[in-house]
Amino acid sequence: MANEEQSAGAVRPQTMHFDTPLAFRSGTVLDAYDLMYETYGTLNAARSNAVLVCHALNASHHVAGYYADDPDNIGWWDNMVGPGKPLDTDRYFVIGVNNVGGCFGSTGPASINTKTGLAYGSSFPVVTVEDWVKAQARLATRLGIERFAAVMGGSLGAMQALQWSIAYPDRVGAVMAVAAAPKLSAQNIAFNEVARRAITTDPDFHGGDFYGHGVKPKRGLRLARMIGHITYLSDDAMMEKFGRALRNGTIGYHFDVDFEVESYLRYQGDKFAEYFDANTYLLITRALDYFDPAEAAGGDLSKAMSKVKSRFLVASFTSDWRFSPSRSREIVKALVDNRLPVTYAEIDAPHGHDAFLLDDSRYLALVRAWYDDLYASL
Repeated sequence: MANEEQSAGAVRPQTMHFDTPLAFRSGTVLDAYDLMYETYGTLNAARSNAVLVCHALNASHHVAGYYADDPDNIGWWDNMVGPGKPLDTDRYFVIGVNNVGGCFGSTGPASINTKTGLAYGSSFPVVTVEDWVKAQARLATRLGIERFAAVMGGSLGAMQALQWSIAYPDRVGAVMAVAAAPKLSAQNIAFNEVARRAITTDPDFHGGDFYGHGVKPKRGLRLARMIGHITYLSDDAMMEKFGRALRNGTIGYHFDVDFEVESYLRYQGDKFAEYFDANTYLLITRALDYFDPAEAAGGDLSKAMSKVKSRFLVASFTSDWRFSPSRSREIVKALVDNRLPVTYAEIDAPHGHDAFLLDDSRYLALVRAWYDDLYASL
C-alpha cells in the first residue's frame, strides 16, 4: 500500500460519456463512447494548473494513489505524482485518462456495441495516437480546461504528448516527453508484429471475436508480454537481476523452466494474460506503428513541428535500446530548429526502457525542478 503521507490517497475513477461521434483517422466513426479517468489535486480558480498524464501500452487512467477497496492497486506512476512528489498535486491538478480502445473502463473492443448487442471485438476501429489526443481534448473541454499547463508521458505516452503540441499548440503550455521517439524504427515495428502474431494465431483468438466463445487467447497474450518485456529491459539490468541463476540450483536437462529469468518471464506473461484484452493489445501496438507526425510534412519533423508553441523537457536513458537517446535527440533537433525552449537530459541509467517508471534520483530530481520552474510561470 502507498505511504499515506506521500500518496494521492484513496482515489476514485470516473466515467465521462460522449454522444458526439468520434471520427477516427481511418475514416471509421464511433457514434458514442465513454472515457474512464482519474484526477488528483485541485484545479485552481484560473484553471491554469492542469496537467495531463498520457499512459503507455499496458497502463491506464490509474496514475497515482490507490483504491479504497483495493489498497494494493497503486497507480502506475505513483512515484512521480502526488503531494510533494516531482509532479506535486499540492500545486497541480493532474488528469489520467484510459484511451479509447483500452480495456480499463473506456470504450474498447470488449465493450458492447449497442447496435448489435454484442462486444465490438474485431469490428472496433483501428485507433491512432491522433484519435486518442482528439478524445482527450474533448474530455479536457468538458472539464473546463482550455489549456494544459503541461502534457506529459513516457514511451507511447510521450508520443501523445508530442501530438498534443502539434495538434493543439494553443492548448499546451509545456510538454514532458520521456523515453520517446518521433516514430518507430523498423525493428520496433517488427517486435510489435511478432507479438501480434502470437495473439492472432492463438486458437482461442477467433479472429478477435473470442468474447462470445467464452475463451481468451491467453497463450498468445503470454507470449506477446514476454516478447515485449524483454525489450523493456537492458541486458545489464537482466544480468544484474537474474544472471544465469538456476531456479532449482542444477540443470534439469529439459525444456521447462531451468533459469530464473525464464520463470520471471512466464510469471509476467501469466499475470498480463489475466487482466489485459487481446484486441486492445493489437490496437495499441498498431497505434505505435502508425505514429509519424513528420509523414505529412514529407518526412521533415522540424517542418511538422513548425507551429508548436510549447516549452519542452525531453529525457532519455542511455541503456534504452528500444527508444534510444538518438531518437529523443531527433525531437530536440526539431525543437531547436524551430527555436523553441527545450531542456534535454540523457540519463546514464542501467534499467533500459522501463527506466522512465523507476526511482532514479537524478531523473526524479530533474522532473521536480522542471515542474517547480513551470509552476513559477503560471
